[in-house]
Amino acid sequence: MRLTKHHGLGNDFLVLLDPSDSHPVDAALARSLCDRHTGVGADGIMRATPPAAGSTAQVRMDLLNADGSRAEMSGNGIRCLAQALVLGHWPDLTSEITIDTDAGPRVVTVHRQDDPVTHSLSVAMGPARVAGDAPEWADGAAARAVLVDMGNPHLVLDLSAAGSAAADEVDLVTLGETVNAKVAGGANVHLVTATGDGALAVRTYERGVGPTQACGTGACASAAAARAWGLVGDRVPVDMPGGRAEVQLGSSPGDQAVLRGPATFVAEIQLGASPWH
Repeated sequence: MRLTKHHGLGNDFLVLLDPSDSHPVDAALARSLCDRHTGVGADGIMRATPPAAGSTAQVRMDLLNADGSRAEMSGNGIRCLAQALVLGHWPDLTSEITIDTDAGPRVVTVHRQDDPVTHSLSVAMGPARVAGDAPEWADGAAARAVLVDMGNPHLVLDLSAAGSAAADEVDLVTLGETVNAKVAGGANVHLVTATGDGALAVRTYERGVGPTQACGTGACASAAAARAWGLVGDRVPVDMPGGRAEVQLGSSPGDQAVLRGPATFVAEIQLGASPWH
């Protein structure tokens, strides 16, 4: 079995292109491969298979987190998958690739290849729905907190009044574990600081993974929450530990949020046989 490894702003994924739908990936295999000490190491693993009968998509994406749990969607991951499809010459691709996910179909646009290993891509992420205020216990040091639905669940906390230094001091692991112990099904947690130039600084704890260098759905959720709070406009640069992505929010409820950022090829991995045999 051959995998490729990619990252979107440091959020890294293993990708299995499986056009024959013959190599299922279960939770145990995901945990083994994603382990950073005894496996290849990644935040998650994605498998690309042909779409279901009747689908208008070119491919189906299934995503498992590093702990083996299933994830509905990943904004960075789907860009990495699209890059793997392009580099792997998946049949019948164009510059716009429709990919079925557990959160519904998503369209990825391949804009350009910036260097031999990095592509620039954007994803129509679906609407960013600010779902309601978070429970009082979730606020902590934040001025306010809100739940956002991006096809997967997010808790966004505003630390703008305290500043980015205060956000850096928050024990993100403890906060994330606390939230995920109390929220049924878990949630991704984001600490947001408005930087005053229309941009956001965001730190993320992803359910099933832990702190990550970047989160694409989280960038969209954070932008939507910050706009609802009057901190940013429709076009929002989002700075994360792994780098900057850009979110374009729709002007009306139900409009697509569009995420743009890079995907970088890291390596090809051959599982099974030793190369020295």
